[in-house]
Amino acid sequence: MDPNLRPIGGPAAWTGAELAADPSWQYRLDAAAIAELDAALGRLGDRDPPAFAAADFALPTLGPLLRRVGGQLETGHGLVRIGGLPVARWTLPVLRRAFWGICLHLGTPLWQNTTGECLAEVKDETGSGAAATGGGAGPVPSARARSRSTGALRFHTDKCDVLALACAANGIAGGVSRIVSSVAIHDAMASEAPDLLATLYQDFWRMRPADEEGELASRLFRMPVFARGPDGDFTSQYSRTYVEMAHAEPGVPVLSARQVAAMDKLAELAGRLCFEAPFEPGQIQLMNQHVTYHGRTAYADDAASGARRNLLRIWLAVPQSRALPQTCAVQWGATAPGALRGGAIPGRSAVAA
Repeated sequence: MDPNLRPIGGPAAWTGAELAADPSWQYRLDAAAIAELDAALGRLGDRDPPAFAAADFALPTLGPLLRRVGGQLETGHGLVRIGGLPVARWTLPVLRRAFWGICLHLGTPLWQNTTGECLAEVKDETGSGAAATGGGAGPVPSARARSRSTGALRFHTDKCDVLALACAANGIAGGVSRIVSSVAIHDAMASEAPDLLATLYQDFWRMRPADEEGELASRLFRMPVFARGPDGDFTSQYSRTYVEMAHAEPGVPVLSARQVAAMDKLAELAGRLCFEAPFEPGQIQLMNQHVTYHGRTAYADDAASGARRNLLRIWLAVPQSRALPQTCAVQWGATAPGALRGGAIPGRSAVAA
């Protein structure tokens, strides 16, 4: 039997029910930690991201905790929530500085598009509250267009080792965060559909989004959904939107029935095994993108009252990251453990020199 088709197990192979019963992945900042952040912000003055580095945002007590959190993201559940940021007291610019400063102690922020976005605000930008969901006539909506609407987001990964989200404000209804262990999906598929699991270890055509990575000579590439690094470490990079965009291009082979069935099975297992919880203002959610997928339910803002959902987003390359297989180089650039890799401009730090 192919060893890749055996269950992986371990702390990253959690189910939603198991995660709900285990508080070890959640932290809440106490008064001393907030005071330390306030002091760092005071020393920083009015410098905004990306114009400061970790040395400019010293966290003598919180910094070591964040480094431990980094280790937990790599060798534990692959998911951490940190609550307690005083968003009622901090303005949005102050929250952006604090979030950037915290993330600098976890890794190196990356560019999220080629036009200079490094700390994104994920909120409805349609102006109408319409959901960009695809499935109709016309081009396949990009992942960015979907995320900047009020529609539900399918389970996917972002192009970074660790995805950091901070909730500045939440809408009046919906927008529930959905996270699932891609290791748990792998192991369930090994039991329930090993033939489809084998398919996910094979190449799928993907397409890089122009609204993130620019107009390249060729935006098409091939990469498996599941893969193992040289040390045997698991990684999964997946967006069904990337696959659908590629197969809408002339000359790209039609998806096979087996490929469609494998993606459908992945989606079914993700819905069954996921953990769901609403975002609370002041929470940071950190996710290892090699072992988790994330999505959300649809949400509704209240234009009349001004209540809007707004998540701040930072992509991180982290020093504790695993070695990746060479099949991932086409998307990540570097594959060595701890490398500066990923992002819209692979391997380029977004921290101002």
